[in-house]
Parts: sequence; C-alpha cells; structure tokens
Amino acid sequence: MWLRRALYRWMFPAAVILPLWLLIGWGIFNAGGWAFLWVLFIAIPSVFIGQLVLTLLQRARPSARETRMASWWDVLGIGVWHLLTIAVGCYPQSWFPLLLTAAIVVALALFWLMLWQLWGEARTAGSSIRFMASPTIDASFDPGQHAPADGEVFVIREKPASEN
Repeated sequence: MWLRRALYRWMFPAAVILPLWLLIGWGIFNAGGWAFLWVLFIAIPSVFIGQLVLTLLQRARPSARETRMASWWDVLGIGVWHLLTIAVGCYPQSWFPLLLTAAIVVALALFWLMLWQLWGEARTAGSSIRFMASPTIDASFDPGQHAPADGEVFVIREKPASEN
C-alpha cells in the first residue's frame, strides 16, 4: 500500500530528477563529449517528456485519482523503467547499448500499458472517451421564427451610469 502511494507521489518529481541524473551521471562517470551531446539533446528531453506523459496518463485514471495510489502494474513497469534509466545514467561501456534499448522498449510498453489501463477503466465505468463533442441540430428549428410567449415577459432596461 505504501509503495503504491509513494510511487504516485514520486511521478512528478521523477520528471526532473531522472533527466538530471543522466546529466550528473555523465559528469561522474566521464562518459565523453559525444555522450554529452546525446544526453543534452536526446536523453534529457526524451526522459522528461516521457515521464510527464506517463504521469498524466496515470493521473487520468479514475481509480488512481480516487485512491491516490498507482496500480501494481504501474509499480512494476515504472520501477523497471526507472532502474533502467538509472543504469543508463551510469554509462557502462559494455552494457550501454543493451540498457538503452531495454529502457526504450520498457518506456514504450509502459505507455501502452497506461493507455490500456485508462481505456479499461473508461469502458467498465460505462462511459466512453470522446475527443470532440458534436453539437446536435434540431431539424425543425427555423431561425426566422420566434418562440411564442406563453407567459409574462420581463424587460429589464439598464440605467446609464450617468443617471443616478
């Protein structure tokens, strides 16, 4: 229970801390100049945007909002992705391509998992997800015809500000 609640609270700070770790890890582990360009222009924006999207998808689910807890699927997926991101930030020479590929695959799988959970909750709640609402138009409506006044009509006239 506490783990799910802690992960729910960790999601927004992680959007800043994980990209920052990639930059700090580059400095600590002396990754090199090309790695710095990769971190600066690809890794930091990707992790930041990816974490924000996952956080918003998680918070869009009614069950997560009501309980203020992540699901167990979230704990598993986000935990694995964060561990892989931290491992990538250590810049191991021999394991770097494998860790990077695994982190990208897990992030994409996590995105689809979050969408699947959101869609499942929307379906079971009996509601549907609508992206645009289309207005309904009454075919019998004639803009030139006024509605009949069946009752009393009140006319309210405003006094100009100069008249008191």
